[in-house]
Amino acid sequence: MKISIPTMGDRGMEEAICQHFGRAPTFTIIDVDSGDIKVLPNVSEHMGGKGLPTEIMFAEGVKVMIVGGLGPKAVQAFNQAGIEVFVGAAGTVKDAVDDWRAKMLARADLDNACSDHKH
Repeated sequence: MKISIPTMGDRGMEEAICQHFGRAPTFTIIDVDSGDIKVLPNVSEHMGGKGLPTEIMFAEGVKVMIVGGLGPKAVQAFNQAGIEVFVGAAGTVKDAVDDWRAKMLARADLDNACSDHKH
């Protein structure tokens, strides 16, 4: 199963989580079954490219998205794509994965979605 986290760069499990999901420079994707790690640049329309981060994650086969926070449109888009989203992540990718495994992160919904761009 693949999980993805918006990140600040390409240092894998040691990379810092980007707290502004749509404007994350990269997305770190971890295959929790094989341990493989892939870092993708954010080439979505938020960064001057095409498409949405949701579409990128769906195309990569991501099943779980772990974020600090994200807006209601992204929550809805991920729900429609069948990708589970968990909010409240902080620190590094390793920290976020450990917190997710320990069930310390909340499942994203419209009640805990960010209503502004201060996440």
